[in-house]
Parts: sequence; structure tokens; C-alpha cells
Amino acid sequence: MFLRWMIRKPGVDFGLWRSIPSSALMMPLDVHSGNVARKLGLLQRKQNDWQAVEELTLRLRTFDAGDPVKYDFALFGLGIFEKF
Repeated sequence: MFLRWMIRKPGVDFGLWRSIPSSALMMPLDVHSGNVARKLGLLQRKQNDWQAVEELTLRLRTFDAGDPVKYDFALFGLGIFEKF
């Protein structure tokens, strides 16, 4: 999460580290975003581990290769706030 805050363009995030592109970020994965990603068919792996992070990030890069982690709050929010 820290890398996301520091690298992504200013807005919700700080965007202070401009030497690392947003495209290099990996999706932060917790129980909520993992469960929602599975329900949406974005993630097949059962465990929330590094392989799941790689799988989900790869899938999200098909939607936006330049900023695959921009979907982080949407997946997390559906899980925690909407109980999806």
C-alpha cells in the first residue's frame, strides 16, 4: 500500500515518487479484495499469497496496463462496505 500511495499520480495518492511507473505496482491483496476478486472471476487461486497477487495483477493489467492497482479500492470496498 505504501508504494501505491507514493507512486500513483496525486489525487487519492501522494504521487511523490515519479521514478517508478504505476505499471510496475502489484495489487495489494487482503481477505476482502481476494474474496471479491474470486467472486468476480478475476482470481482462481484459493490462498491469498504472492502467487495470488501475481495472478490478480496480471488479470487487472488486461484492463489497464498502465495502472493495474487503480482497482484496489473498488475490490476492497465491495468486500468490506457492501459485503459482496
